[in-house]
This record gives sequence, structure tokens and C-alpha cells, in this order.
Amino acid sequence: MKKINGLDIPQTLEDVCDPRRMALLVYDMQVGICSQVKSGPHITAQTATVLAAARQAEMRVVFTRHLSMPKSWMGITQFRTAMAWQRKDEPDDVHPWFLRDTPGFEIVPELAPRAGEAVLDKLAFSAFEGTPLEFALRDCGILAIAIVGIATEIGIAPTASHAADLGFIPVIIADACGAGHEEAGQRALKHLEFMGDTMVSDTATFTRLLGA
Repeated sequence: MKKINGLDIPQTLEDVCDPRRMALLVYDMQVGICSQVKSGPHITAQTATVLAAARQAEMRVVFTRHLSMPKSWMGITQFRTAMAWQRKDEPDDVHPWFLRDTPGFEIVPELAPRAGEAVLDKLAFSAFEGTPLEFALRDCGILAIAIVGIATEIGIAPTASHAADLGFIPVIIADACGAGHEEAGQRALKHLEFMGDTMVSDTATFTRLLGA
């Protein structure tokens, strides 16, 4: 930890791995998303390990769920995204995959949120856009946010960048983050490491520090 002008400047994961000042974000671990990713079962297991450690340490936990609007409420961005994901040439051919209260929308049962854990629904890729996440973190005095889930290249990287822009320290637990496209996921991680404001760690290191 470095110090200047009365500030503590974290330099390592150990500096920020304090359950009182860090929260865990479980990003979009939904049935309909995990089933599309080849590494879905492995990432679910890794995420469960991180989640168990966070719960044991009494760290605050927040889950996000990607939400689809009914077609009558889908706008330009949602149609463009759905056409790209579903490989459709015509907007009329797409189907909302993550409608509220459908099986694919729910968090996988292995990671079911507990009472006292927050669940935020979002339309955008950043977990901060259109949700009360920033307010809630600041109101609880949170400095750093650890991130696990799916998918690295689609939503986790934008969330980490957005977190840093808002003044939080993002920590990606890389082996508990899955990618729809592995090469794109690795590129996203390398870009975040190059930027320098995101810490990248692994499940074993993170859980060991929490246990300590």
C-alpha cells in the first residue's frame, strides 16, 4: 500500500481484498447464457468456489441478470444486438432470449442468490448502466469490486472499464470468468491488463486471501 496526501493507494490484491471494502459481482450466470458457453459448467463450478469464499467472509454479493424486453419494447440497439447474436438478417426473425420469468433468464441453481444478496436486472452490457449498482457500492463504502461470470469479452470487460472510470478498483477472477469466444476473451483481458486499472487474479489466490 502506498500513501500520499492522506490517501492509501492499493497496489496489490492483498491491499484491496477486505470484505468490508470489496463486493463480489456475479455477472449474468443465467441458465440461458451458461448453456451457450462451452465452458459453462466449469465456470459455474469456479464461480461457486469464489461465491462460497465470499459468503464465508461475509462479503457483499450482487448478481446481475441480462434482461430482454418484449419485442414491442425492443429498440434499435436491442434489435441490432439480437440480430448479431442470433445471426439473423431481418429484425422480425429475432426472438427475445431473456424475457423475465422464463427459464433461461434465471440464475443457474448452483449459484442461487440468498436472502441478503442483491440481484440487478439490466439491458446494457455494463453492470453499472441503468442499475443502482454505483449508488449501492458508494453508499456501503465499497472501494473494489471482484467480478466472476460470463462473458469476459461481452459484458465483464465493459463492466471493469466502467468501474474504473467511476473510481472503483475492478478485480477480475480470470479462471472464474467464461468467454463465448475464447480468443476474444483473452484479448479483452490483455487489454484490461495493458490499461493498468484492473487487477487480474485467479480463484485460488482470491479465496486464499479472503480466508486469511
